[in-house]
Amino acid sequence: MKRLNFYLGALTLMAVVMMTAPEAKAQEDNNRDEIGRIVRGPYMTNRFGDNWFIGVGGGINLLLLDQYTPAIGPSIDANFGKWFTPSIGMRAGYQGIFTNFENQRFGYMYVHGDFLWNFSDAVSGYKQTRFWDFVPYLHAGYYRSYGMQDSDFLDNEIAAGAGLLHNLRLSNRLDLFIDMKAIVVNGRAVGLNGAAVVPSVTAGLAVNLGLPGFARAATVIEGIELVNAERVDALETAMAALEIANIALANDTQKLSKKNKALQKENTNLKDTLATRPSYTDFFNAMEPAVLFFEIGKTELGEKELKHLDFFAQSLLTQADKLTKLNVTLMGSADSNTGTMARNQMISQARSQYVYDLLTQKYGISPDRLVMKSEVVKATEKPEMSRAVILSF
Repeated sequence: MKRLNFYLGALTLMAVVMMTAPEAKAQEDNNRDEIGRIVRGPYMTNRFGDNWFIGVGGGINLLLLDQYTPAIGPSIDANFGKWFTPSIGMRAGYQGIFTNFENQRFGYMYVHGDFLWNFSDAVSGYKQTRFWDFVPYLHAGYYRSYGMQDSDFLDNEIAAGAGLLHNLRLSNRLDLFIDMKAIVVNGRAVGLNGAAVVPSVTAGLAVNLGLPGFARAATVIEGIELVNAERVDALETAMAALEIANIALANDTQKLSKKNKALQKENTNLKDTLATRPSYTDFFNAMEPAVLFFEIGKTELGEKELKHLDFFAQSLLTQADKLTKLNVTLMGSADSNTGTMARNQMISQARSQYVYDLLTQKYGISPDRLVMKSEVVKATEKPEMSRAVILSF
């Protein structure tokens, strides 16, 4: 009967706390949109270092020991955890108690992990400035009792259970918490048969680490939309400027098209004119090197050869200049049948220089277009053919 009363007492405590759940929604006052609907996520994923918390507190634990005799003692409660979303979080904790029972020290330690569900944020929407958050959770971990002498319940056990966490906001960084939990453990850990329920109530302070709070994705999207609107305005302005530039380019294109037609017409006329002129290729293919002959030992041309040079300079060379500027090579030569090599070399150079002077001074040919060379030809049967200046192109 005593064990039944113990369990009923623990369940009653849990039921009383659960009755406070509807009050979580009643405290909402600034968490709705313009038509009164509760604003919920989605929310942006926080960084790894954000939304961590450390909580330290104390309270009382109720134990039923030998013959279901109740033992009440102080409890120490320490937790470290993180909120992954406004309504989902996890924490790791340590809870311990020391008490006197029949003049003996008795205690237990419970190292546990908790899965947290923020009922207030899940049902009424996330609100960073909410004063009271109602957080049910499940827990499981390692339970060890110790201290009693000559007893058979110094066992290490796996325990689990449920709890209710009340977070009361003091500031962005500081919360007051009230933690009510029930630990379900094998009864041998507390000297009972079957399962045992160990209820506890602790209170303390929790410090929020990193960046507290969550950014709603809708808010971020609104900011992006605002930036996009500004970009759209800038793009529209740029498009208007491009349209004006395109109109100007179209006008320029039309003007250039007219000029192009005029140039095409002029080009056609030039082709017709050139078609009536002698062919450039045919003319130069017909031209062959000109030869001016000298008397033996002479470095000046006779009257007949001067006529030949005059014809070359005023007729052939002038006609060629109408098509392009020609460069002329003057090759002076002398035969080696008579005289020494030195004298013959001097004569060949003098003959080339003589024709060079006539072309530049008498006929106005630019010196840049003339190249002078000289040579002495080996002895031949017709040495008179080697006493000359050859003009080639």
